[in-house]
Amino acid sequence: MPANPTFMQMAIDLAVENVNSGAGGPFGALIVRNGEVIATGVNRVTANNDPTAHAEVQAIRSACTFLKDFQLTGCSIYTSCEPCPMCLAAIYWSRCEAIYFGCTAQDAADAGFDDSFLYHEVAKPHAQRTIPTSRLLGPEALASFNAWRTFEARISY
Repeated sequence: MPANPTFMQMAIDLAVENVNSGAGGPFGALIVRNGEVIATGVNRVTANNDPTAHAEVQAIRSACTFLKDFQLTGCSIYTSCEPCPMCLAAIYWSRCEAIYFGCTAQDAADAGFDDSFLYHEVAKPHAQRTIPTSRLLGPEALASFNAWRTFEARISY
């Protein structure tokens, strides 16, 4: 899917308007399918008191609702800034086929949105992470996966 500067400018404009309106942080995103914008999202972290309400996640949720599907096959995402680790994972889970971004992660860090800590945390072994992370009842927890494996009406993703 070739990049379209018009869509990137729309994502940037969403980000700027979000700041100017006082609604949230300087991030905007949109989902495009077959040359048409099907969903937009802006950062609503503080407005919604939701740390997951990043522009990309908001746009993905809206696009999935619009398409009535949990996968965004055939879609591209345009985002005003390079996705953070959470948003990048959400984009991969959604199956978007292309990512276009404006600002870099370093640009975001320079503006006070530094995600480098998260990239480093994810790479650490569980015992070395800042938030204590440990496995508990692992064998018992396998019951959910065993149920999934035998559930005939499952929808694989």
